[in-house]
Amino acid sequence: MDTIASLFSFITTPVSWVIVQFHTVYGAIFGPNTGWAWGLSIVSLVILIRICLIPLFVKQIKSTRNMQALQPKMKAIQERYKNDKQRQSEEMMKLYKETGTNPLSSCLPILAQSPFFFALYHVLSSIASGKTIGVINESLLDSARQAHIFGAPLASKFTDSTEKVAALGASLTDVRIVTAIMIIMMSASQFYTQRQLMQKNVDLTVKTPYMQQQKMLMYIFPVIFAVMGINFPVGVLIYWLTTNVWTMGQQMYVINQNPTPGSKAQDHYLQRLLKSVTVHSEVRSRRKRNVVQAIVAKGADRNENERRFITGLTKAGFAAQPDGTVAKSDTAVAEAEGGPAQRRQQPKRLTKSKRHSASAQQGVAKSSESADSESKPSLEKDARSVGTSGAGDSGEDAKPTPAGKPASGSARQQPKSGQRKGQQRPKHPSSKK
Repeated sequence: MDTIASLFSFITTPVSWVIVQFHTVYGAIFGPNTGWAWGLSIVSLVILIRICLIPLFVKQIKSTRNMQALQPKMKAIQERYKNDKQRQSEEMMKLYKETGTNPLSSCLPILAQSPFFFALYHVLSSIASGKTIGVINESLLDSARQAHIFGAPLASKFTDSTEKVAALGASLTDVRIVTAIMIIMMSASQFYTQRQLMQKNVDLTVKTPYMQQQKMLMYIFPVIFAVMGINFPVGVLIYWLTTNVWTMGQQMYVINQNPTPGSKAQDHYLQRLLKSVTVHSEVRSRRKRNVVQAIVAKGADRNENERRFITGLTKAGFAAQPDGTVAKSDTAVAEAEGGPAQRRQQPKRLTKSKRHSASAQQGVAKSSESADSESKPSLEKDARSVGTSGAGDSGEDAKPTPAGKPASGSARQQPKSGQRKGQQRPKHPSSKK
């Protein structure tokens, strides 16, 4: 670690100068030799660096989202040119160029912060060794060596020996307790930050290898920092814990105010926006109007969260406009209340078994109707025949009809099972009777 830190010795003078300037301010409040003065100087250094890195953080957020959106296309390119690595690389670079995506943008904040981190490590190591560095002279060096954070010197480490810790005026137990607590807090903040990103600000409808990679890093990074943390001085642990807390808060703000489309955070944001529009009857900020404008412009390409938002506006009696504003809509109110302007719902498609059942019931109904229509004229014909026989010769009785034989003039004999209705075709003379 000392060898790596020495590579960034060119930046130790600016870093030490910034720390001394903050120490002058906090020393006037808490005392120049206190741990609060030196500890808050390191915290202020982190805040100053992170403020300068905000543009890179914004670029990191955009790059991460673009990489998530490009994962299906990248996977298709890999499958299409899996046997041609050169063509695969060319198509990947072409895709990055067309979409304006830089895969390294997600690492920019960490890469830009690394020189300051190693420079601070080099400064604190020099303080522990009793060497002046940068603008830290002998008097400032003695003041920094006397500074303790909860009994642990700023330059002490978890792995330091008892003699080295005693030379800084502290006990090994205090140093190890303080450093262990700070290492646990540093790893826990790193894990929570990554977990927050994975659970709330990722489109869960798209399953890509990128998501699996991020999930794996969520568990690997805390372990790496925990192992490396035992070799960090207390001042460096303060630096890294502060930057993790800053990242966590910064990411929480981005998730709440500018969530990834299709994520849980977007659903919560749109629900808050819907509640605000319902209460105030308008979209109250320009940024929110831009969000509504983007949703309206998507049209049929809206995700589930955005469709739910538009439906909520309709039920509340509002219609989203192309410019991002909302307007009262009587049609929307009528549709929401089930009035005459309500859209006609399409009938549900029946299953195959229900369709067969319905057709069978219709066939039974038709056969019963045809049977009724045939029996009605037959009954009328029987009634006429009875009336005619009653008006004939009185001396002749009607001959009884033998049982089992059809009476003359009765209805047409019903065909046997399997025989066609109507007049039958005469059999061929050669066929058997």
